[in-house]
Amino acid sequence: MERELWPVLYRLVRRVGREVHQENVTYQPWVIALVILWAALHDRPRNWACQATNWSATQLRPIQLPSPSVISRRADSVAMGIFWRTLEKALHGSDGHGVLSIVDGRPLFVGGCSKDPDARWGYGAGMHGKGYKLHVIWSNHSLPEAWDLTTLDRSEQIVAQELLPQAEEGGYLLADGNYDTGPVHESAARQGYQLIAQDRRANAGKGHHRLSPFRARGIVLRNSAFGREWLIHRSEIERTFGQASSFAAGLSPLPAWVRRMKRVRTWVWSKLLINATRIHVKYRLAI
Repeated sequence: MERELWPVLYRLVRRVGREVHQENVTYQPWVIALVILWAALHDRPRNWACQATNWSATQLRPIQLPSPSVISRRADSVAMGIFWRTLEKALHGSDGHGVLSIVDGRPLFVGGCSKDPDARWGYGAGMHGKGYKLHVIWSNHSLPEAWDLTTLDRSEQIVAQELLPQAEEGGYLLADGNYDTGPVHESAARQGYQLIAQDRRANAGKGHHRLSPFRARGIVLRNSAFGREWLIHRSEIERTFGQASSFAAGLSPLPAWVRRMKRVRTWVWSKLLINATRIHVKYRLAI
């Protein structure tokens, strides 16, 4: 996996590095990015990638490696966030947007005895635990149309409303019954999406409260043959998450050294980029 993905990642990071330049620093963002990605590709702590002996398997590396303190100080900075976003755009590709998107969340648990002050107790994957949650709107690209990382106690409906303005393409948006609320339907409609959510209650939409016209249309659609056929595809997000996790260097459970919100976000970002690179290599897509 390393031999296949690293040359592609390296060339992409160097290319984006020519576009994103930071003043008054010894190490440009592309150097920091290479160290973080090399560590994530091998499922090792970032300090491990600061040691030259751990780069013996490749010649595609920075001439000079930053110290662990430099990585600790800059890895989760705003400047690196801009660099990661630029990498995302380069990997997102120019393929047309699919008519179908899916919104969902994936829990990232830590141990119940973890002292991580940012982790919170909440529900995910049908169980109660402590940690974080990755929220995505995913269509037919190698990367999500929009994503965010929150603590596990954040409401999926509220996060979905925050994500939708970032997903500007529109189409049909599939979701499980947890997202079947008026505010989510209305937020989706403002972005050009028609939300079709699975049945959460048999009497949905028949109460005495105001019923959003967009939710009313969603209820009609999901009870139609057209809507039921579309909802069959909602499980594709589970396969997408599974495929992103089922290879070496994939989006596996949080390792013991990845704690605190900023560090978890950078780790997830790295894994999403590595998975997108895997998809481009597997299907020979242009970058």
